[in-house]
Amino acid sequence: MKKITPNHCLFFVFLFIQTAVVAQKAVRISCVGNSITAGSRLADPKTEAYPAQLQQLLGGGYVVKNFGVGGRTVIKDCNRSYMATPAYREALKSEPDIVTIKLGTNDSRLPYRLQIDSFMADYKTLIRSFQQLPTHPRIILLLPVTSYLADTMRQTEQAIAKLIRPRIRQVAFEEKLELIDLHSITTGMAAAFPDSLHPSAAGAAILAKRVYEAVINKGDAHYDIFKKIKSPFTVSSFYGYDCADFTFNGRKAKIVKPRRTAEGRPFIWRARFWGVEPQTEIALLDRGFHVVYCDVAELFGNAAAIAAWNKYYAFLQRAGLSKKACMEGFSRGGVYVYNWAAQNAAKVACVYVDAPVLDLKSWPGGKGSSKGSAKEWDTFKKDYGYTSDSAAVTFKGNPVDKVAQIVKGGYPVLHVVGDADEVVPVSENTAIFEQKMQALGGNIQVIHKPGVNHHPHSLANPTPIVDFILKAVGRS
Repeated sequence: MKKITPNHCLFFVFLFIQTAVVAQKAVRISCVGNSITAGSRLADPKTEAYPAQLQQLLGGGYVVKNFGVGGRTVIKDCNRSYMATPAYREALKSEPDIVTIKLGTNDSRLPYRLQIDSFMADYKTLIRSFQQLPTHPRIILLLPVTSYLADTMRQTEQAIAKLIRPRIRQVAFEEKLELIDLHSITTGMAAAFPDSLHPSAAGAAILAKRVYEAVINKGDAHYDIFKKIKSPFTVSSFYGYDCADFTFNGRKAKIVKPRRTAEGRPFIWRARFWGVEPQTEIALLDRGFHVVYCDVAELFGNAAAIAAWNKYYAFLQRAGLSKKACMEGFSRGGVYVYNWAAQNAAKVACVYVDAPVLDLKSWPGGKGSSKGSAKEWDTFKKDYGYTSDSAAVTFKGNPVDKVAQIVKGGYPVLHVVGDADEVVPVSENTAIFEQKMQALGGNIQVIHKPGVNHHPHSLANPTPIVDFILKAVGRS
């Protein structure tokens, strides 16, 4: 046996100390931005600005530095360029492990919006200046918060929506960078923006919490589900994320992948109306979910539709996604989602449906207060082998007829409905379904939108929906 000398002991002590120092090294986060990052209009920016509140949430393992400068733009060739500031130069010297960039709001105002054609190139220049640092930091782009300004010369919501958010998303798509949508989570929160543009301390807390979630949920940046797709596919941008379009068993299919896949590889399965009111899906992509779709549009949830989805689910399992799907159905998509879930309870994490059709006699049948749709009623009858209305109205394969199976499945369900829905009346669909669920002890939540008809679907601020889904997959 080799003798251990005092020098060996000193070496091991040194190695232990060195390892401990490395292990204890704080993660350095540099927050680049404008006045909202800087904390303008707050009583104490050093404690109330979103970077300061982010530091409070993260604690001692992190060092968060605020490099926000009021009134600054992404656009370089102007008198308010962020890249011309001392704060920018200091940020480059800060040795960051993570860089958050919250710029673009000021580029939407006059006169800077007149130079909007240079925005994307200048944004990429800014991003690459951080990417080239020796620390090779993780870059996270933050979409601008909602603006409540009315002066069209300034940073209005309309200008930001038209000129800024799409360009930031395109930059994220082209550069393959993470995104955080601060716009949707600040929608409908005018009280949190006292001057209609800058958040209060409570508003800044919302931003800090969302960035905190992204920082601590590091995810897997290497998992790539596209490598599991065997058929040819094309890739396009889905609000800044990579979307693969391909054919699966003769049907159109889509998969959108996040930049960093969340633990457990959760996913949300859109049943119908791809791309309509996608704010929930965008929010979940930001959090590491995949979004999947397989078109069975003309089958009204019949046996052929269920069989097609069973095969698609099997493919998703081979590709490595979670064993339990978060199901999402708008309007008639409610029939598809619940019919599949009723037969596949062990494969369902939760169900979110929006203005859902739950009794086909109501829509498209028009056998109640709804006008229905003669064309779609004929399609339904063909799908289920009915040759007459008198036979079709005896159909017992609706979600309202399967509540016992659904309750037995044990998964939570969320309905979002417009109380003034004339197309798919709540009284003929969700109200009946809810009563039956409650009678059997089912886990159902219904969000009512007073005065809203069938459209618009979803919620402008999807936070309640997102929170429901996160809780269902154990990430609340």
